[in-house]
Amino acid sequence: MYRTLYSPQGAHINLDGRDIINMASNNYLGLANDPDLVAAAKEAIDKYGVGPSASRNIVGNFAIHDELEEALAKFKGVEAVLVFNSGVAANTGVIPVLVGKGDTIYSDELNHGSIIDGCRLSRANVKVYPHMDLAKLEEMLKEPTEGKKLLVADAVFSMDGDLAPLPEMAALAEKYGAMFMVDDAHGDGVMGPYGKGTVEHFGLRDKVTVETGSLSKAFGAAGGFVAGTKEFIEELRPKARSFIFTASPLAPCLTAAALAAINKIADDDTLVKRLWENREYFAKRMEEAGLNTGSTVTPVIPVIVGDAEKAEELSARLYEKGVYAQAIKFPVVPRGTARLRVMISAAHTREDLEKAADAIIEITKEMGII
Repeated sequence: MYRTLYSPQGAHINLDGRDIINMASNNYLGLANDPDLVAAAKEAIDKYGVGPSASRNIVGNFAIHDELEEALAKFKGVEAVLVFNSGVAANTGVIPVLVGKGDTIYSDELNHGSIIDGCRLSRANVKVYPHMDLAKLEEMLKEPTEGKKLLVADAVFSMDGDLAPLPEMAALAEKYGAMFMVDDAHGDGVMGPYGKGTVEHFGLRDKVTVETGSLSKAFGAAGGFVAGTKEFIEELRPKARSFIFTASPLAPCLTAAALAAINKIADDDTLVKRLWENREYFAKRMEEAGLNTGSTVTPVIPVIVGDAEKAEELSARLYEKGVYAQAIKFPVVPRGTARLRVMISAAHTREDLEKAADAIIEITKEMGII
């Protein structure tokens, strides 16, 4: 059964009728209920109505879509951007345009499900390498193949909070003649200066063939996008099936909200800095308590307990103390690695973080986890 929200997303929410500290959403910068985004969405409804009612290639393209794509391209430092109605649609749309039957994809075993689905839809040969195992990846890249090669990976892995070694991967892609695609859904608005992303964090803009991202997480709205050269985006526009065959492109109100988010953080990194201050405080509390947080270096902080029942019990007992963090278990993560996934936000106060950390430490001690 789903839990039900009776309030906007924020550091505190009304969940199943109870006011609670929210440590489960991807609202990294706390923008999901930001007054500027709300105002922009309301204004767009008054101007454009509610739904697009047609594919953008037919008569569903609004001026606000073009404005958002221009702003995103400038923010990401690329020539052009194409916005999709979700990150899933972006990944499943772009991969089959990059490669097809007879080509080869090299994919990290922990890549997001939408990357996996995009690979399947492409009908290319898919070679899956162990998580961040560059030696095995190079072995695979050395093997003779016909057709094009595509190396694809998440930049920030959403269940472990670790960073892909993008510089080394970019070097391997260049060495073996592969295109390089990065999905930065959990890095947009989080990593790099002003939250411009993990590619910018590593200074790899000219080494990445195409990047996909999300408007649904740090940017507080909804949707996904593909960023690349103007030539590639023009090629993608009439070919990506998840783009051309939907009568529900990103609604104008959500488009306007996403644009307001980009404008808000493009010249002011206050929220990004606050997010990282919160992340460092909470991660230190978990580490000092002796909890297993894996290899996280981002605001995604897993508290790994191993046993699925223990993870569910930990989440349930936290909820009773007024803190919500979701238990994650197989098949979302490998067997034996069940965890509580804690998501840090710039909207959390120090009091919120202290209460959540105290509760996790107290309960895990009582459960014999630490």
